[in-house]
Amino acid sequence: MSALHHGQEPASAWVTRWSHLLPTACSVLDVACGHGRHVRHFAALGHPVVGIDRNPEAIAAVSPIGEAIGSDIENGPWPLLGRTFGGVVVTHYLWRPLWPSLLNSLAPNGVLIYETFSAGNETVGKPSRSDFLLRPAELLTVCKDLRLVAFEEGFLPQPERFVQRIVAVREANATQTPVRYPLSS
Repeated sequence: MSALHHGQEPASAWVTRWSHLLPTACSVLDVACGHGRHVRHFAALGHPVVGIDRNPEAIAAVSPIGEAIGSDIENGPWPLLGRTFGGVVVTHYLWRPLWPSLLNSLAPNGVLIYETFSAGNETVGKPSRSDFLLRPAELLTVCKDLRLVAFEEGFLPQPERFVQRIVAVREANATQTPVRYPLSS
């Protein structure tokens, strides 16, 4: 059996567990969407979906399902400036300079569902560079101005990995001032 491309495996259990929190029929942004496992999941739930990835094959895979944006978001401008979404989903991806753009992309009552690798993962596999691993409780700091729904951090056995994951909501009555974080060194 051949290995699945990122995005062809089933939706993350963390994402499916919290999908019900998204406002009905809201638009959902899947960042670094790969071949679209979460794009497919949210489209099946009746949400208009937007997938963004730098890989042309991934964009071709998700374009029949929803809006597909090919963009190198690590080396170019954020292509969704001014657009907001009822859900922003990020899994297995970390680019710290993007956090302000992600948080500013949350509409009032929008839900952030984020899950990626954390410190400790270097002991069991890849990614192993600290640039790609969340520091302890880092997502709590990033989401300090959102309403926390759920947070987990620790080791998962199948496959072995250290993860950090959060679900947080931008309250409708919260101020909508742009979020700015200093770039980490």
